[in-house]
Amino acid sequence: MKILMIPLLFTLVLITSCSNNQKRNLSTPEKSSYWDYTNSNDQATGGVKMIPIETEKGTFNVYTKRMGNNPKMRVLLLHGGPGGTHEQFGNFEGYLPNEEIEYIYYDQLDSYYSDKPNDTLLWTTEHFVEEVEQVRKALNLNKDNFFLLGQSWGGILAMEYALKYQDHLKGLIVSNMVASVPEYNKYAQEVLGPQLPEDVLKEIKVMEAAKDYANPRYEELLMEHFYTEHIMRKPLQEWPKDVLLLFEHLNPEIYVYMQGPSEFGITGDASLRDWDVSHRLKEINVPTLMLGGKHDTMDPSYMEWMATEVQKGRSVTTNGSHLSQFDDPETYFKGLITFIKDVDSGNFK
Repeated sequence: MKILMIPLLFTLVLITSCSNNQKRNLSTPEKSSYWDYTNSNDQATGGVKMIPIETEKGTFNVYTKRMGNNPKMRVLLLHGGPGGTHEQFGNFEGYLPNEEIEYIYYDQLDSYYSDKPNDTLLWTTEHFVEEVEQVRKALNLNKDNFFLLGQSWGGILAMEYALKYQDHLKGLIVSNMVASVPEYNKYAQEVLGPQLPEDVLKEIKVMEAAKDYANPRYEELLMEHFYTEHIMRKPLQEWPKDVLLLFEHLNPEIYVYMQGPSEFGITGDASLRDWDVSHRLKEINVPTLMLGGKHDTMDPSYMEWMATEVQKGRSVTTNGSHLSQFDDPETYFKGLITFIKDVDSGNFK
């Protein structure tokens, strides 16, 4: 009996050993290189690079920070404002790393983390387009991997960049920005304004007519009745720290110079007041995603129309507002990630 048991025990040991090896192999998949910065020239800084930008007023540095590695899908993020910061993209960290999509934070000149020459001669779309191009070269972005995402003012910049340098792009994402400031103004004044309580709108118009934008009451009314409806649809006490930092770090000088002091359009002496490239959208031939919001300060139906004007367009409309990534992240990031992966795999239609 003991003799018969020996082969049986040997067989059981062999089976158990193989089973354990299989379990060990299953529990130790091949390690991803997405977060591996080994031997990269930005390893010691955690992905941060201060990139020198040559301008007619001298050379200045802009802040960039690379998040992850993916040689085929690299997204450069253009913040809003003008004069905003990369902090408006803070919750991208909760979504894009899961898909191993590389993305790059970037503060434009005169924004919080970059140099501030504070010279109005540099506050033009032409300057900022060339600034983006210098950043692209410094980061080795090219048509095989370069996705450009611009939100709000960043959307203006993204469209302007594509109209000049689209041969360097793999894909373009315009988030929460229309192609015409006159159309934006019309929507703000004829659609959004009248949605406010009548007494609130009347008080706001009185202060705007008097150019009393510094009045604390003006900001109070906007915060309570406009921002929580059309900028980020959450009570102020629930706004995430990244959004609060965006407002705290905003450069008001460049913002007012280019965007103006009113939140009901770009008017007055603001340098962007007549900006309009709607008639040129048909020139954009790279795959393009228009990301709008049902409650945005930008007309969502106009953004859907924009997707039909470019040669290879797609539109996604979230149930959010101007910062849709925060108040409807499920729709926003699903649309964004699907677009990037469809373009990368050649399945974009």
